[in-house]
Amino acid sequence: MQKLATIDIAIVILYLAGLLVLGCFLGRKQKTDRDYFLGGRSLRWWMVGISMVVSDIGALELVGVAGSAYVVGMSVANFDWIGCVPAMIVAAFVFIPFYWRSGVFTVPEYLGRRYNNAVRALVAVLWGLFMVANLGIFLWTAAITLNQLVGWPIYVSILVTAFVIGFYTFTGGLKAVVFTDTIQYFIMVLGSILIVIIGLTRLGGIEGLVSTVAEIGGSERERFFNLILPADTVHPFSWSAVLFGLAFVLSPAYWIGNQAIVQRNLGTASERDSKKSVILAAFLKLSIPFLIVIPGILGFALFPDLEKGDNIFPTLLRNLLPPGLAGLVFAGFLAALMSSVDSYLNSASTLWTMDIYRNFIYRQASPEHLFRVGKMLTVVFIVLAVFLSPLTDRFKGIFSAMQTLLSVFQGPTFAILLLGMIWKRANAPGAIAGLIVGVTTSSTLFWIKDEIFQAADPFLYIAWWSFVMGILSTIIVSLLTPPKPAAEISGLVYTSSE
Repeated sequence: MQKLATIDIAIVILYLAGLLVLGCFLGRKQKTDRDYFLGGRSLRWWMVGISMVVSDIGALELVGVAGSAYVVGMSVANFDWIGCVPAMIVAAFVFIPFYWRSGVFTVPEYLGRRYNNAVRALVAVLWGLFMVANLGIFLWTAAITLNQLVGWPIYVSILVTAFVIGFYTFTGGLKAVVFTDTIQYFIMVLGSILIVIIGLTRLGGIEGLVSTVAEIGGSERERFFNLILPADTVHPFSWSAVLFGLAFVLSPAYWIGNQAIVQRNLGTASERDSKKSVILAAFLKLSIPFLIVIPGILGFALFPDLEKGDNIFPTLLRNLLPPGLAGLVFAGFLAALMSSVDSYLNSASTLWTMDIYRNFIYRQASPEHLFRVGKMLTVVFIVLAVFLSPLTDRFKGIFSAMQTLLSVFQGPTFAILLLGMIWKRANAPGAIAGLIVGVTTSSTLFWIKDEIFQAADPFLYIAWWSFVMGILSTIIVSLLTPPKPAAEISGLVYTSSE
């Protein structure tokens, strides 16, 4: 298997240079925090919808989900169908308009108004640390891909990727993120469609794919094409784990409480546009398994001896597409990976600027001052991500690394967000207790997972139980302590705003 041709490498380099120019162009008139963090609240709804999808199918799906499909098969598609669409529809009609009307910059800012500043700071710190860790995962993913297809050393690839992403995010803010994501979506879809068509042609169609997998995999792959797996499966994606851990916890927590996702919706021009952006994203998500999961399964039939499943998408791209087209598609593929980095980079900067710096360090900061602080933090976070990125190699795979990080704290944070929006009696002591008990539960379960779980990688079960403990702790402590005055939560609880 050869590296990319010279023409392909040239296309990749030109594409990366174009991103640098676009960042400078979009950032030339930005002067305030509103411009930098929310795109001046002038982002087009259809671009925001596309950007939401591209950010989610960056490192997580193009590499991680395709890699998981290479190993376990079709059941990974649940992360797009069950794990995205239902929660996105609920978010579109309930939660996102609620955020938009409140005029907040961040999810922790809403929690600060609903509970108190201590809750706001605690959630901002948790999300900020998670985002920086995820930045490292995304940089590592992009570096592995560059190493395989272009031949650049891993650490050189990390530095190049970090510089390009850091530069256009630093100069262009959220607007640059959304614009580049829109371009990347169409190139990524084109590449995935071509890979599926060429792969199926080589295997003799769907029947050829099924028979080849059965012949290669034997009994170990007998459920390779099953979407629903029994509860006693050793894979992480049994029906019970998908239902409780994914559909009830990680999915709504991601689409309703993830700053990197919500921030785009807050940058639209109106509440109606914020709804439309999420609905469009949900519609586009229906097709993603055909573009990402199917290539992973095709890859197993065509290249069954890969050492790591995470290598399958770049392997397919390198071996199925002709020179020139491979370079163009790889540029979009790499940029889609990078879109996850720019999203989290911009959102981490927003969180720490608005929820930590403005709230606790310099309350009288002007919009222009916050704009400069946000740009400075963008540089700090991308540098930290470079140093953290090699830790990704300690996990079983990229997908496992990301889901492990999400499972540690996303259940408890979603618990206090959900109760805060629908239950007037929830208060700050209860929310703090819910966060502490929930994160302690998830951390403990990860420590002893081999003794109590049958699944080899039980992050979905852990997310569920941390959510349950967060809910119970918040309710119990809230009932034992005085409620927050009704006047202070007016318009902040969904039932009281009707």
